[in-house]
Amino acid sequence: MNKLNNITVLTLYCLLIFWLSSRSVISTPMFFEHQDKVHHIGAYFIMGMLTWRFFKDYITSTMKLSIVTLCFCSIYGLSDEWHQSFVPGRYADIMDWLADTLGATIAIISLYLTKIKLKTKGQTG
Repeated sequence: MNKLNNITVLTLYCLLIFWLSSRSVISTPMFFEHQDKVHHIGAYFIMGMLTWRFFKDYITSTMKLSIVTLCFCSIYGLSDEWHQSFVPGRYADIMDWLADTLGATIAIISLYLTKIKLKTKGQTG
């Protein structure tokens, strides 16, 4: 059942991002320049966590899991930018895609470091 939950949550999250990208305007108050990049980083940080959680049931190597997670999130981000190029009032931006990839990368590094810390703690405790 856990595997079903993981794919369901990841799929719903991807659909949420797709739906948000389909909107011509997303009203958010702007507090600083390039605030949208922070949104991209945060959104793909979450996607990176969800993607890792899904694929960890199928991939035992942490390095392979990291690569698959990064590739999935980065390709989804790229496809999302392409999708936005067809939405009136929206456009594709390579910097948004880089922010997406950065968000997923931060998630992967965080999960990797947490895994190492828990492994080390288990060996000493």
